Amino acid sequence: MKQVPEFVVAIPARYASTRLPGKPLALIHGEPMVLHVARRALDAGAREVWVATDDARIADAVAGLDGIHVAMTDPGHASGTDRLAECARQAGWADDVIVVNLQGDEPFAPAVGIQAVASVLADSGAPMSTLATPVEDAPTLFDPNVVKLVRAAGGDALYFSRAPIPWHRDAFARSRDELPAGSWLRHIGIYGYRAGFLQQFAAMPPGMLEQVESLEQLRVLEAGFRIAVALSPAPFPPGIDTAEDLARADALMRGAP
Repeated sequence: MKQVPEFVVAIPARYASTRLPGKPLALIHGEPMVLHVARRALDAGAREVWVATDDARIADAVAGLDGIHVAMTDPGHASGTDRLAECARQAGWADDVIVVNLQGDEPFAPAVGIQAVASVLADSGAPMSTLATPVEDAPTLFDPNVVKLVRAAGGDALYFSRAPIPWHRDAFARSRDELPAGSWLRHIGIYGYRAGFLQQFAAMPPGMLEQVESLEQLRVLEAGFRIAVALSPAPFPPGIDTAEDLARADALMRGAP
């Protein structure tokens, strides 16, 4: 089995959330969501796990978990990338350290997926990496809330979009109810970076593509940098955005039928 490179995990955990206020503290099986996410990072074998937050209540929620560090970050950060860049500065990571950005609403993130995003970063030599998984049905492909991507033959991302890409001209002219033969990829929102590039990314001004699609990773592609993409070795259940998502996660964690 191939050895996983050494990596650290940073978990951005902002208290404010439009659809689910206080989301990192929402209880799943009696414990705050952010605690479950931090355990996933530890299970993946991260050298260090940091929670980057703007709220003392979130810091308190993970204070009792061994191996977890907290970075109290500026509440005015515009994005999770900005928050992670500040966390990296507080942690003092060298520029070549592999940092995995694990979202704070992913309590079911598989350990092998966390490891995979670190491995593809190291293997590819790209400054940034992420994961994808096949799209299984037409409604998912045409859902603008689901981010799709296309890759080059070598595995680097060519583009990310909320639109169904690539567009199968002939098949979709006939019907959009079924997927024709082919391969479509759904983006999984976990990222790997070298710590030095994370600082560079946070300092870049938003590009036109990012502003049009509201996808921060397009800033990197528009600036001419590579993003290596690997297929996830295990399913990533959807993140938690709504009260309904939270109820499903709680039932799943409790083992309810």
